[in-house]
Amino acid sequence: MGALKVTFRTATAAAALAVTALTPAAYAAADGRGVSVAPSSPAPGTDVTVRVGGCASRTAVAVSEAFVADARLTGADGTLVGETRVRTTAAPGAHPVHVTCGDVRVDGTVQVAAASAAQGAGASAAASPVAPVAAGGGGTAQITVADARIEGPGAAQAVTGLVLAGVAATAVVLRSARRHREAD
Repeated sequence: MGALKVTFRTATAAAALAVTALTPAAYAAADGRGVSVAPSSPAPGTDVTVRVGGCASRTAVAVSEAFVADARLTGADGTLVGETRVRTTAAPGAHPVHVTCGDVRVDGTVQVAAASAAQGAGASAAASPVAPVAAGGGGTAQITVADARIEGPGAAQAVTGLVLAGVAATAVVLRSARRHREAD
């Protein structure tokens, strides 16, 4: 499972760098500072790649009300890249994007497209996540076992156990009695 995560993250980073390399430079200002979002007009719920140029630091944060979460940007040589998702509730139109890298603030916009016809035809879009989901994994089974040991068996389990023990004891007694009768 760990190797799969590393492979996925590596592939995601490679895809982000490929998108960054292929993104037009028209978004950059004359001083090299600029924010671009790919795809250029994402629909609500779409994963996007945010790119900023002209940052002296190696990390930055891109913030927009259109995003589910702030995009953590990383890179080198003044170009930083990161990923986030557009909220499923984001209204169509231009939304400001603010990137803070070091002491510099670079502003841009993301143009959110209208929701698709499948989403708009009376179907409500799923809610945007606001935090990581506690999906368990790893220690979940241990917690369940620990909880079972703390609670112990209930009355129903105790009665069932006593009935089964009584049936087994009766079977042993009857079998022993039959053997003694056959031996006589």
